Amino acid sequence: MADIHIEDFCKDSAKVLIQLYNAFPRRTSVYVEDIAGDDNPDEYGLHSNRHMACFGAMLWLAEEGFIRYIDTIKQEALDQAVLSQRAMKLLSQVCTDPVVLDNDVALSAEDEASLPPQIALDKKTYISILREVIESGSSTRITRVMQRLFLS
Repeated sequence: MADIHIEDFCKDSAKVLIQLYNAFPRRTSVYVEDIAGDDNPDEYGLHSNRHMACFGAMLWLAEEGFIRYIDTIKQEALDQAVLSQRAMKLLSQVCTDPVVLDNDVALSAEDEASLPPQIALDKKTYISILREVIESGSSTRITRVMQRLFLS
């Protein structure tokens, strides 16, 4: 049985990294609601467990050196966030892991042969793979790619 909280963590982390990659090198605010969806605080104004888990994933990414930020906006967002050099390097590198490439990159041999070599290579970068697996919506694929990325 899958650990739903780990799958959510991987999906949230992937979305944060993609958002910051797309804004790089600009600093930007990353809102929990943009990553995990709308939140319905309770009658005391406390956020849902899902919201807090996403916020926790964002803080973890910073603690582990994948992103940097200036401050938090309550428990709503990270303010002035940017990818670290480590994360930029990891996301830009070409994935050579056969487990990820064989199962997660939808680029057939014919497709690869028909593309210019640089574009075919770009489609094998971690950022391209992350975008594709997020679009696919497969929690298993997202988790597999993120685990490989975190181990790199």
